[in-house]
Amino acid sequence: MSTPVVLHGHFYQPPREDPWTDRIPEQADAAPYHDWNVRIADESYGPLARLGAFDWLSYDVGPTLLQWLERERPEIYDAILAGDRASRERTGFGNALAQPYHHIILPLATRREKRTEVRWGVADFERRFGRTPEGMWLPETAVDHETLDVLAEHDVRFTVLAPHQVTTPPADGDPGRIALAGGREIAVFVYDGALSHGVAFGELLRDADRWMDRIRERVAGGAHRLVALAMDGETFGHHHPGGEQTLAAVLGGLREDPALRLTSFPEMLASAGSGPFMELVERTSWSCAHGIERWRDDCGCRIAPEHATRQEWRRPLREALERLALGLDAAFDRRAAGVLTQPDEARDGYGAVFRAASGARDGYVRSVAAREDEDTLERARALLAMSRDRAAMFTSCGWFFDDVARLEPTQVLRYAAHALGELARLDAREAARLEGELEDGLAGATSNDPGAGTAATIYRDIRRLHPLEGARVTATET
Repeated sequence: MSTPVVLHGHFYQPPREDPWTDRIPEQADAAPYHDWNVRIADESYGPLARLGAFDWLSYDVGPTLLQWLERERPEIYDAILAGDRASRERTGFGNALAQPYHHIILPLATRREKRTEVRWGVADFERRFGRTPEGMWLPETAVDHETLDVLAEHDVRFTVLAPHQVTTPPADGDPGRIALAGGREIAVFVYDGALSHGVAFGELLRDADRWMDRIRERVAGGAHRLVALAMDGETFGHHHPGGEQTLAAVLGGLREDPALRLTSFPEMLASAGSGPFMELVERTSWSCAHGIERWRDDCGCRIAPEHATRQEWRRPLREALERLALGLDAAFDRRAAGVLTQPDEARDGYGAVFRAASGARDGYVRSVAAREDEDTLERARALLAMSRDRAAMFTSCGWFFDDVARLEPTQVLRYAAHALGELARLDAREAARLEGELEDGLAGATSNDPGAGTAATIYRDIRRLHPLEGARVTATET
């Protein structure tokens, strides 16, 4: 009797496109490459595609990364989609999981935000992979009951968590269940923390035979019905040069060993049936020892602990953007009446098209607009674009690293500036008021680099390049 094994790769890059041009500016710290997307594609995604890893690996790929790959590296993009097709043809189950559209920390989001992100992620997956996703990977595996309830509400059958995120992981590796509101439930796979850590931090990536031996040790004695590992996909080739070759060797070894069977989470869920109920450890993640504090406070988690940096900037950055989000939401709700036939549904449906061709986007706007005159259509475009930027403001990378002057916090501030620009098309005075409040809040987010100033300094530099223009739609406000 062979023991099933799942190797899962979580592939994601923060969106780096300038929201005014939809192109990535040159990033000097990625040299000799133009930017980090190009560098990581060459170091990791491309080699994995050429090695055929996506045919056998369980994986999820962030929608913002898929968008970039589709445009800039279509051969890698095609290999990712082909991998899911190959898995379906071989086993009847696809090996790809979905992601919420923007890599936001869902327990820090409102239920409305959760629903929008999940709906956009499902819609993007369906458009690309041609099927409904059975499972969804949560950004940073950050979780609470409401997040799982929203997944179940959208017919997502399972997710994947770290061992410390449930109180009693199933001893045999099978999926467990979390009870949710209204009698709903969702399956949860708990990955092997020790094995996954050994791969992610390089111990097992130096020797494929050693990695295989560690898996065999896990299944010796027959206690495990499933061994599941989960790692960042960029582990293979980017974080650890040569790791993609080790992964390919292990994937081959798993296919050849009669005592082991390479499988996927959906295939295992179909065969394992209903597992035991587990208790969720609320508001936890796989990459912060303090729950989810890394994305809102100076909890001590940082990339370079050897440097005496402080992350006190995290809280004022989040609070300033949360206040702005409330203002943008209020503006959307006030102005959508008479412009969009069903405002909430129009916003959530926008996720299926806002990265599609301009003709598809325009057709969608016309389908949800309350009237067909150009003034109404222009207002509808501005409202939907503002909702897209408002969601992107909370991309998790803006808080993950060690300083507010890095590329990633700067990027979330670009989205804030662009969202206010869309609002200014409707009401320049309100946009200016919200911007003033934003800058006041950002003034408390101080960089570790004295020369960089505060987040307000960074924001004003962005605005100097892209001035906040006045309203360009002139009809009476509805």
